[in-house]
Amino acid sequence: MNDRVLLDDWHPVAASAGLTQGHILPATLLGLDLALWRDAGGQAHAWEDRCPHRGTRFTIGRIVDDRMTCAYHGWQFAKDGRCDFVPSTPDTMPPARALVSTFSVTERHGLIWVCTGNPEGDVLPFPECEDSRLRKVICGPYVVESSGPRIVENFLDMAHFAFVHPGILGDHAHAGVRDCNVGPFDDRTGVKGVLATACFAWQPQTNSLSHGGSDVEYTYRVVRPLTAILTKLPAAQKDFREAISLHVQPVGEETSRVWIILAMTNFVQTDEELRAFQDNIFLQDKPILESQVPRRLPIAPGMEVPVRSDRMSLAYRSYLLERGLTYGVVVK
Repeated sequence: MNDRVLLDDWHPVAASAGLTQGHILPATLLGLDLALWRDAGGQAHAWEDRCPHRGTRFTIGRIVDDRMTCAYHGWQFAKDGRCDFVPSTPDTMPPARALVSTFSVTERHGLIWVCTGNPEGDVLPFPECEDSRLRKVICGPYVVESSGPRIVENFLDMAHFAFVHPGILGDHAHAGVRDCNVGPFDDRTGVKGVLATACFAWQPQTNSLSHGGSDVEYTYRVVRPLTAILTKLPAAQKDFREAISLHVQPVGEETSRVWIILAMTNFVQTDEELRAFQDNIFLQDKPILESQVPRRLPIAPGMEVPVRSDRMSLAYRSYLLERGLTYGVVVK
């Protein structure tokens, strides 16, 4: 894998709450199998899931005194990835090549993020998730046999609401999509992407509590190749916006895990009820995404047949082309 755009980016691989001290959690990112673990000080680590001795997976081993211990021969590795003890030759210094590939890790927004290359910066900002007035719920991960860019484009697509989510996000009698404002996103901190405003949709159920139907105005922003954030004004029309953010973990070019973070004003329903509502919506999208041919997103002009309501999709594809993305896309 040599796509520097994604190699040097941060990707979610697990929920922070799911990684407890003393346990080893498997994950896959960009075709690379990882072993995630947390030391006694609470720091998360991401290692290649392979012992350099005989290739045994660390995820079947154990953590002993903040050392990764291989299940096959008991080799022990310190937090920096260096082997410092070989039980079969206890009086000999382990070879210098007995070193595990380790990767940059950070935790933000309730997720563990890993970069397998050289991070260009920090995890990109998600200010709605930092807003104490909003309730945060993590949904997923959802496993989808599709590429990350296909999944992000589906998140940006309002024309499918009436057909894939009838009775919830859309209705056949209101299938028309109004023109919206689409242009570049630039938050003046170096984060650039795609911004769409004045995106209106008639929805039978504007959230997990409401029924009756009305127009809803959304704003969409793409802040990195595999992250998109949708915002809307809460029902009370306050001075802040609710948000739903989508973050794709590219397992491979045609397999993904999708994490969704809700930042909402709904303090009535339980986490489980909010997740069930989001599960229902996403699992309606899943068979559509997995049926698309090709599974990798065609981003070169002329490869599919766009119409006026595809303006967000076209801007997203242009953004990926400008960034030079090659993983999970078709460029010619």
